[in-house]
This record gives sequence, C-alpha cells and structure tokens, in this order.
Amino acid sequence: MQTGVCYFPEHWPRERWEADIERMAEAGIEYVRMSEFAWNRMEPEPGEYEFEWLAEAVDLVGDHEMRAVLCTPTATPPKWLVAQYPGIRQERPDGTPLEFGSRRHYCFNSPEYRRESRRIIERLADRFAGNEAVAGWQTDNEFGCHDTVRCYCDDCTSAFRTWLRETYDSVDALNDAWGNAFWSQEYTGFAEVDVPVPTPAEHHPTRLLDYHRFASDSVVEYNRLHADLLREADDEWFVTHNFMGDFEPLDAFDVTEDLDFAAWDSYPTLHTQQAPDTPAPEDAGADLHRAGDPDVTGMNHALYRGVSGGPFWIMENQAGDIRAFPYSAEPDDGMIRLWTHQAAAHGADVVSYFRWRRCQFGQEQYWGALNNYDGSPDRGLEEAAEAAAEFDSLPDLDAPSGDVAILVDYDSMWALHSERHAPDFDYWAHLRTYYRAFRRRGTTVDLVSTSADFDEYAAVVAPSLHLVADDLADRLAAYAEGGGELLLTVRSATKDEHHRLRDELAPGPLADALGARVEQHESLSPGLETRVSYEGETYDYRTWAEWLRPDGGTVVGHHESGAADGEPAIVRNASGDGHLTYVGVWPEDGLADAIVVALLERAGLPVGERLPERVRLTERDGHTWITNFRADAVSIDPDSGSVVLGDTTVPGRDLAVVDGPAHGVSVDIDDEA
Repeated sequence: MQTGVCYFPEHWPRERWEADIERMAEAGIEYVRMSEFAWNRMEPEPGEYEFEWLAEAVDLVGDHEMRAVLCTPTATPPKWLVAQYPGIRQERPDGTPLEFGSRRHYCFNSPEYRRESRRIIERLADRFAGNEAVAGWQTDNEFGCHDTVRCYCDDCTSAFRTWLRETYDSVDALNDAWGNAFWSQEYTGFAEVDVPVPTPAEHHPTRLLDYHRFASDSVVEYNRLHADLLREADDEWFVTHNFMGDFEPLDAFDVTEDLDFAAWDSYPTLHTQQAPDTPAPEDAGADLHRAGDPDVTGMNHALYRGVSGGPFWIMENQAGDIRAFPYSAEPDDGMIRLWTHQAAAHGADVVSYFRWRRCQFGQEQYWGALNNYDGSPDRGLEEAAEAAAEFDSLPDLDAPSGDVAILVDYDSMWALHSERHAPDFDYWAHLRTYYRAFRRRGTTVDLVSTSADFDEYAAVVAPSLHLVADDLADRLAAYAEGGGELLLTVRSATKDEHHRLRDELAPGPLADALGARVEQHESLSPGLETRVSYEGETYDYRTWAEWLRPDGGTVVGHHESGAADGEPAIVRNASGDGHLTYVGVWPEDGLADAIVVALLERAGLPVGERLPERVRLTERDGHTWITNFRADAVSIDPDSGSVVLGDTTVPGRDLAVVDGPAHGVSVDIDDEA
C-alpha cells in the first residue's frame, strides 16, 4: 500500500519542479501522475513534438526514487486540431457541437480523432519506452465526464448503424427484437436508423437501450486503441484508467478487460452531495459535507475492486475542499488520512492525491490540493505524509475478498433509468440499500458482474436485475440449487435482454425456482403510507411495491398498507440445497437489516453486531480497519486480535487497525471520550 500525487509540471516554472518533487519524496509519495491534459505542450503545432520538458520531469521523479505514471493526453485536443478537423467535436442531441474551451469535446467514433489519437500516443509511447522511471500509464482521463459518453453526430449515426448490423444481421431481426410494430416504428433498412435525437414523446426503450450499449462499446474500442499501442511500445508498463463514482453511462467491466486494473477518482464530499440516497444538508447531511458518506465511497471502492478482480488504485483522492457542487465545505481535520486508509482497507494498492499544488489559473483554481497555490503546505499534506508512514508500518496485504456478492448489471441500469416510473428510482441508490445493510454488520461485500462465478459466494444479491436472458437465469437457478443463497429484489427478471416484457410474469425464467410470480406493481410518492410485515415485525419501505402470487414458495412478508394491503410482499423458496428469496419492496434501513441478517444466517456466515452509525469495519487479508466517520469517539474490543495501529479508543474522524477478523471486533460509542 503506497501513496501518489497528481502533478502538472506544465503549470509551473521549471525552476520549481525539483523542489516540488523533492518535497513529494519527503512526504513518502511513491508515484507521480502527469501529462493527462498536456497535448498542446507536447505538440504545439501539427507534427512538431516537444517531449523533453516531460522527460525532464520524469527524470526528476526517478532521481528521487519515485516512479511516474504518464497519461495519454487525448482528453484535451488542442485548438489547432479542432480547427483542422472540426468534425471531431461531439454533438448534443439537438445537434449543438461541443466547442473548444474546456475538455472532453471529442467524439469517440470520429475516424479523424482516432487517427490523431493513434499518432500522438505512438510518438509519446516511443519516447518513453524503456524508461525505468515510468511505471505505467493512464488512458485518457475520466471517460465520459461532463456527460460525454453519448454523442449524436453523423459519425456516431454511421457507427451505430454498423453496430446494429453486426448485432442483428438483418433489419427484420432488429424490428422483431425491438418490437417496432408499436407506433409504426418499423425500418426497411439499417440506413434508416438514427441515433435517438429529440422526439415529441418518449423514445422506444429498446432503441434507447441499444444506443446506450453502443455508446459504451464505442468507449471500450477507443480505450483498446490506447492500451494496445502502449503495450506494443513497452510490455513492462501497466495500463489503467481513472473511472468515476456512481457513473452510469459506461460499463467499467467491459473497459477494464483491456486494462491491468481499474482506478477511480474519489471525492467523498462531492459524491456524497451528488448521491440521491444521502440526507439533505438541512437534515443529517450537513455533517457529511465535512466527512463524506462512508458507504457512498465504500461501495465505489468495492465496485472497482470487483471490476479489477483484485487490487485497484485511487488515481485522484480528495486532498482538500472542492469547487462547489453545490457546496465546498473544508473537510474536517483527519479526513484526508481517513479517506486514504478507507481506500487501502477496501483493496487500493495506491492512493494518489489530487493534486500536489492548487492551480493559479483555469477552471480548477478552487479545487483543493496538498499545497496551496503559493507552494506552502495545505492541511492535507501532513495527513498524507502520516498515512504514507503508516502504510510502511503495515505488511503487504492481498485485496479483500467477500463471501457475499452484489451483482452489478449496466444493461439493467440503462433499462431502468429509461423507465424509472418514480423520480427517486436510482439504480445505484437501490444497490446501496443492501450494501449499507451488509456493511453495518461488518460484512465484506464484492460487487461483481453477472458473468462472475457465483459459486465463489455463499450469498448473492441481485438488486433490480431487470434484464435477464435465459442463460443467466439458468446460472442463477443452478447456483441456488447447488446450495447458494440468492436474493432477488424489485423489478428483477421483468424483461428479456431486448428490454421486452416476457410471455410469463416476473421473475420470468426464475419464477418456477422461486415458487412465485409478481402479480402487480406500483411506484409510490413520498406521502403515501408504505408498511410491510416481515417475520412478525413491521417495517417501512419506499418508492416501489410489488405483490406476489405464491406457487409453492413460502410467504415471509405481507403488505400492511395501500392497495396491496394483505398481499404477499416477500417470498422465499427452498431449491435443492439453497434458497431463492424475492423482496417485492424497496426496504428502508430496518427492513434491509432484517433481510440481510436472515440471509447471512441461512448462508452460515458471521453476523456481527450492528455498528454505530458511520462506523465501518473493513477486513483486508486478516487485518481489520475500524474507520470512524463520526465526530465523536468510539471504543473497540478486538477480541482475540491485537491493535497494530491506533488504540482501543478511536477518536472522531480517525481509525485503528486490528490484526484479526472483522467479525471478532466489537464497537461501542464511547460516552466518556
């Protein structure tokens, strides 16, 4: 476990570089990321390459026994390139092109931009091939940031038609799969299919889904171009990309197939403000603006660990305040260190801070850094150095591996978000309902794709697995029959892979194994009463309700309000040596906890005491981090383990590390601290 930092030598006079880099080394930093936005400095005019300034910075990094992570600079095509090839610009659905003056203004499907990207990457990679100071590369920067995965230009229209032709072979097959008999939407040829620009009413949901698949695949192809060129130049380099939190438009599993591991950019106070399932600042959410929500950040750590199949990186870790989104409170003392340890506990091998020095110009002048814009240390530098020293005191640890998996399916998310049926139906928030419940019990959870080996897990949760093809249904049913505990939630297996309702009621091909079907559903406004009984207790739920018709399954929960009053809400059925459970409501915290505890018990897994709010236990290779996001202290009892970092009293915004399993650690609010 090591630390890194993002540095922009092109923003500072050369005479400052050595002092900056020397101070990085003194702070215990091991990796320095550079060059992701510097195309114009690398090629100030077409065909005139200037790499020596970057080579000088790389050499300084190596001289101080650190290693550089370089970036392909394609997120910011220079002005001369846009002027020479104006067609490389993305277009919004209304045809408005994205203009020069910001970043991410290029189209992934532009032939000219792919050619120009290949050219600059080849030159850059050749210049640094064999340089031992360069550890690896980041491709581009934050694919899709600023709503740029999906483009609507002529190049994308042409590429979309090609994608559809390769997917469906014939236009008749497309018409049948989409159901284009509806509203007279049938095509006579692929050349008639456009990207989904504005229409008077809603878009055809399957057309929209396939466009979203195509757009994600376009990024996958573009990323592959980068990865292949870098590996051709030097196969000793690692290749990664920095993804974003709770990011919908891009399938990170698909992109990472061409990478060595995934990285992501973690800004806890930003992501907490953006997440729909965190409290408003006028309520309990105000405190989160200084500390972040541990489960918003933690679930993204788990996602990119799952995407990587093991250790991952934080390429940008919040190091201070952020530009307002909409607020930018200063993090509390201790939070930069605490976020660093939280990432490491979840499996990050490197935590790299954004950035070394706050910039004096441009769009990110109000984005915090380890140092202020005059070069003086800011609040985060001491904490970063402390975390680096603490990492040195800990052994090398393998990434966490859980006994419980939550399935992540981007196709289902795209389909659900095209037909939310409720303003607050958010896929990530629904996943986090169950993730939070497990984490409050100290359970390690892996977030994995539907192609994962389910047999590695004692329990699998499939939240809103909306689109289920027959082969996936067979694998899930076989998992339960073989002894696994499978939990399905609202809107699961409602449609096939083409976003069409099936001939049979949900959960479609899993209904026989479940022993029940979904008879009716409704979305619920916040003012309606939403109560359900489960195992003899009454609980609240929210947003969505289904009532079930049992056919061999056991009803373990009933509705106690509204039109569904008295109807079955939760059904469980034995299948071979395992069980399938279907939860037909979106549970509030109490019900989610009861469901998760019962699932863990059936799976034969440890059930820890419910942790105090905003305290989390995270186990990595036999070591357990106790991370306290509260403002007040907690006390811990490590049982048979020993405290190797911190103490048995963990102050607010602080942590401890125990050499022992998470289920052996107990935590209490320390009233005397």
